[in-house]
Amino acid sequence: MKVLLISDPTTDKSAAALTVQIGHRSDPDELPGLAHFCEHMLFLGTAKYPDFNEYCSYLSQYGGNSNAETNLDDTIYYFDITPEYLEGALDRFSQFFLSPLFTESATELEINAVNSEHEKNIADDVWRAKQLDMSSANPNHPYSKFGTGNRDTLVVTPKKKGINVRDELLKFHNTWYSSNIMALSVLGKEKLDDLEAMVIKMFAEIKNKNVAIPEWPEHPFNNDHFGHKWFIVPIKDIRTLKMIFPLPDLRKYYRSSPAVYVTHLLNHEGNGSLLSALRKASWSNSLNAQIRKFVRGDCNFLHITVDLTEDGIHHVDDIVTLTFQYINMLRSKGPIEWIFDECKHISKMNIDFEETPPTISYVISTVYALHEYPMEEVLIAPRIPTEWRPDLINNVMEHLVPEKIRVHVFGKAFADIATETEFWYQTKFAKIKISDEVMKKWATPGFNSDLKIPDKNEFIPTNFDIKAYENSAIDKYPVIIEDNELMRVWFKQDEEYCVPKVYSYFDFASPLICMDPISYNLTNMYIQLFDDSTTEYRYNPNLAGLSWQFTGSIHGFTLMFGGYHDKYQICLREIIHKMMNFTIDKQRFDILKESYIRDLKNFEADQPYQHADLYISLLLDEYIWTIDELLNASDYITIERLEEFVPRLLKNVYIECLVHGNLTKSEALEAVKIVESELTHAGKRRIIPLLPRQLMLHREIRLEDGCHYLYVTENKVHKSSCTKVYYQSGLQSTESNMHLKLLELIIEKPCFNTLRTEEQLGYIVCSGIYGTNAQGLTVTVQSDRHPQYVEDRIEAFMETMLEDLTNMSEEEFNRHKVLLATIRLQEPEIMCVLTAIFWNEITNQQYNFDRANIEVDYLMTITKEQILSFFKEKIHSKSPTRRKLAIHIVSMANGGAGLKETNVDKNVESVNHISSLPTLISDIAAFKSSQPLYPLVKPSGNYLRKAPLYGYFKPIELYNEIAIVRHLLRELTENLLSIEAYILLFTPIIDINEISS
Repeated sequence: MKVLLISDPTTDKSAAALTVQIGHRSDPDELPGLAHFCEHMLFLGTAKYPDFNEYCSYLSQYGGNSNAETNLDDTIYYFDITPEYLEGALDRFSQFFLSPLFTESATELEINAVNSEHEKNIADDVWRAKQLDMSSANPNHPYSKFGTGNRDTLVVTPKKKGINVRDELLKFHNTWYSSNIMALSVLGKEKLDDLEAMVIKMFAEIKNKNVAIPEWPEHPFNNDHFGHKWFIVPIKDIRTLKMIFPLPDLRKYYRSSPAVYVTHLLNHEGNGSLLSALRKASWSNSLNAQIRKFVRGDCNFLHITVDLTEDGIHHVDDIVTLTFQYINMLRSKGPIEWIFDECKHISKMNIDFEETPPTISYVISTVYALHEYPMEEVLIAPRIPTEWRPDLINNVMEHLVPEKIRVHVFGKAFADIATETEFWYQTKFAKIKISDEVMKKWATPGFNSDLKIPDKNEFIPTNFDIKAYENSAIDKYPVIIEDNELMRVWFKQDEEYCVPKVYSYFDFASPLICMDPISYNLTNMYIQLFDDSTTEYRYNPNLAGLSWQFTGSIHGFTLMFGGYHDKYQICLREIIHKMMNFTIDKQRFDILKESYIRDLKNFEADQPYQHADLYISLLLDEYIWTIDELLNASDYITIERLEEFVPRLLKNVYIECLVHGNLTKSEALEAVKIVESELTHAGKRRIIPLLPRQLMLHREIRLEDGCHYLYVTENKVHKSSCTKVYYQSGLQSTESNMHLKLLELIIEKPCFNTLRTEEQLGYIVCSGIYGTNAQGLTVTVQSDRHPQYVEDRIEAFMETMLEDLTNMSEEEFNRHKVLLATIRLQEPEIMCVLTAIFWNEITNQQYNFDRANIEVDYLMTITKEQILSFFKEKIHSKSPTRRKLAIHIVSMANGGAGLKETNVDKNVESVNHISSLPTLISDIAAFKSSQPLYPLVKPSGNYLRKAPLYGYFKPIELYNEIAIVRHLLRELTENLLSIEAYILLFTPIIDINEISS
């Protein structure tokens, strides 16, 4: 076994990962999914630790997490944990590979989990496309296998054939789980000698069976599989083109990475790129070229995936022609060394200034590297290409020819011609041979003057100096360095990570956005159009490690910048200038409007748990628009309305900003002055200052004591249903936060173990906390069972938790407290995560930057009696003050719970402790209008945002007559201003005659 040991005395988490070079390609032909099933079963008890919850419970007890994945050619297992408990975790982990039990009872139970996992994926277009690609390969090649498994492949069919699945599991594990095809990566605080002793003690007994790693030198696709188009009908309304080329095994050429050179150019988005030409023709919005290495041997692929517009799906042949023109141009230019050097330089720069990655991610990446590269290079290869090999680049290019292409086109438009059906996912498709005429055109595509080699990247940073402090005092948390009617600026110079990077957020708050669904749609269109308009400009900064995102919310829109500081101000100035001088491209407007509306409609095909997540927000948040409301308002998305709306939007904003990283205070002020100057056009553009009440956050519904509400809706796409139960605990405070978080931590693993592992209700089972102002405990289960049955089982679980809490020892209770304290006090491993924590305090207007320390101080005073009292009051069914909301997403798809004759399983006793029948919510708006609202959480400190005082109100342009009237009525009623005083106040800016009536 190859082993990599990593000693990091500063780590907050230890971690380990082990891979075995066997995957579902090695499933017996008569047992599809056996390797994946074996992976599931290893978690459910070993000879040394027979309790099937022992491993996960131990990790949970000490702040750990675990997972595993079965791929075509390998299976990986990994976990992380609080460093002091690494040895115990490794001991339990190592038993997976020494003495798993594969008990009959666990085998029968876990088949349900595997089946639920498959059913979750049946209506997922990514899984459907992947399986169609494999099923269309040579049926005698193991690449064509179905790897997930389901009840049919692991129970029904084996039973008919007289196959004992448990015996086959034991045989599979005994045959393939051999140390000579394993690799292990362990990261801990211990010294290397101590880690070595630990690993030898626990893993040395894994048998070396000297098995040969399975190899299939032949390619899964032969000549008969190329030169065809597959027209595939998706579940969602998506339009995608995939051009797939087979490539040889390139692993031994990792020092030169020839395929990376090719994909770098194919992925370029700048002027002269393939994507630029596709966008110019209005055929595509995005493109991605990627090397897919599915299995060992000559089984690599280049996938070029193109998102198609409405027009683009009718020009598939032209898009492929354009792609071959780009490839032809690259061939004619030949490999260019400065492009390779530029990629090498950026890669080295990113490694030189890399922040500490999450431990679990690091052990995963390094354990894979152990199989692929020489031991002395596993930490670097293949991250930095070092050898310039133009011959290998040319070799890759030689494989990008029409004779070897597979064309997959996804679209609802192909439903009428899709006469074939893929077996496992029932995907409808048509396979059509590409005509000789088209193949000839692709073979001799000629050249296109719009396509060219990209320019050199001028955004690669050259200054990596760490900035000195202008003052001797170092602020531990962000401080306000600018505060006026237009913006407030928070600043924190980095002294922890010492990397030449900066992260900043600019939140543009505006009451216009949430005014109605039309305004919300128009804002989203503006965000998408502006973001789209910067595609070519932003690509080189992105490559050079400086990126930005433009996102929207119900409160406003946010511009986030992050990366190397050197070219930060240059890019910030340009982006803000483009934002303030943005003009709408009609062609792009039509394309993105159609895409936006299509995305709204596609929500119907999202997973049931995602629907439940939306509906809890719709039911509890003060202002949020439903998908139907947004769709009904989509007819009002016009260029004319948008052209009128955007200037008003940018005149009615307040900016809250955070700058964090390798900048001085004066440099941070320079950056925000850029934003202010562009926004006001150097003082020439008038901005309407917002009043404090216009900047208030939205609030949440307060459910009444003793309530049990139920909202039921249907899903017609997925076979699985979903149940989400919410127990409202109240407004956030230090005390309530810690009571709720400690209770959720105590409940988390028992909830999973009971509802998923023991009762096998579904693959997706989780508890959590919902809410940012008011909050509560949630339990979510996606299941084939009817939601009413699942809700009853959740209530039954809560009944057992009362008993468990009552009987919990002080030692165990204190262990939970210490674990939560450890989690809360963990330092973020990378700077951008700390920035996001600061930013969350700013956007939720609580400003409690020392929250972790304050909450942990209180946490350590909490007694078991307090948590038991909290549970009895907020969660238990017999509490007269419990506030409960349940959401049922009922499947009406074929085989779904809503269509079954028996919706509630009669073999299990229904719970009899539910206090009353639920109150059914039939109208969300009527429900919300009948409920009170929680107040906002009081901020930590006096941070009221500045706004103009009435006596000093500057002349401004109120955006329309409705706004004037609303403003007038609100001031008259709330502030008891006289009508004469109000008219006098606004005399400089409005016509009195217009409002006197």
